[in-house]
Amino acid sequence: MHPALLGLVTVAIGVSGCIGYFYGANLFLDKVLYPAKGPNAGRNINRANMIRPWVFLFPALCALGLYLAYPVFATLRLSFLERLPGNEYAFVGMENYTKMFAEPKFWEAMRNNVMWLIFVPAASTAFGLLAAQLTDRLRWGSIAKSIIFMPMAISLVGAAVIFKLVYEARPEDVAQIGVLNHLYLNYFGGVEPQQWLQIPFWNNLFLMIVLVWIQTGFAMVILSAALRGIPEETVEAAIVDGANPVQIFFKIKIPQIMSTIVVVWTTITIATLKVFDIVFAMTNGQWETQVLANYMYDKLFRANDWGMGSAAAMIIMLMVTPILWWNVQNARKEMR
Repeated sequence: MHPALLGLVTVAIGVSGCIGYFYGANLFLDKVLYPAKGPNAGRNINRANMIRPWVFLFPALCALGLYLAYPVFATLRLSFLERLPGNEYAFVGMENYTKMFAEPKFWEAMRNNVMWLIFVPAASTAFGLLAAQLTDRLRWGSIAKSIIFMPMAISLVGAAVIFKLVYEARPEDVAQIGVLNHLYLNYFGGVEPQQWLQIPFWNNLFLMIVLVWIQTGFAMVILSAALRGIPEETVEAAIVDGANPVQIFFKIKIPQIMSTIVVVWTTITIATLKVFDIVFAMTNGQWETQVLANYMYDKLFRANDWGMGSAAAMIIMLMVTPILWWNVQNARKEMR
């Protein structure tokens, strides 16, 4: 079957199945299990309404259990095992973690992840906030927002390929197709093309720019909505008191949307902790650009070391969990 036709058939079956499940569940509750007839009609209606939300949540809970909860416990179990020939396993306790902590490549990945966490969420949130403020009152602001948000529609691998061409370096006697090398040689007095992705420390920055470019659009959309929700009375009062635009922005607007800024920051932080595609597509962890997700992939699928690969996965989950928990707590406070 043609892939496009197969996709359409899959969507049709999925949508029909969902509609059939919810319709059938309602019918079963109201007509068979708790019929709204007879002397117990009122009690049956109350019971059906108590059960109905759980019936609707059941498919989602099953999917979360199968594709989220089970893999977490299975990965935790594998992190304490060593895979032997013949697809057998032996319990080794904390040995996988001990070996992983002794590897320089792991600490290189940890160091780079910390760099990503410091730079990417801060830069993405700052640029998104700046773009939201500057485009908020412009006549053509919606067009500008669409252009800034457009990278969100590109996959991380696609964005990595685009920027890999931007950083491309060719021999001196060949025309440069890389934008960065073209600018460097023609406008900044460069002598020879630079292999930007092979320069230690700076190559991490060049990789981070790709994720900042993508996440800025996300931050802009959320923060733009928050800015529009600021009461006009507070801004007008500040203008009457003689505040200039910079003071209004930093002392009136930002404090009122700080909770939204925190949510955007933590959401981008979680995405940054799991970064894999960009590093894999552009450097594959070479030249001191290794990150934890790529390190996990190398151990799990290249070295075929399921124990250390699972241990690396657990480290990533442990780093993500506190931030995710904090994000959920802040969201609950906002809802109260």
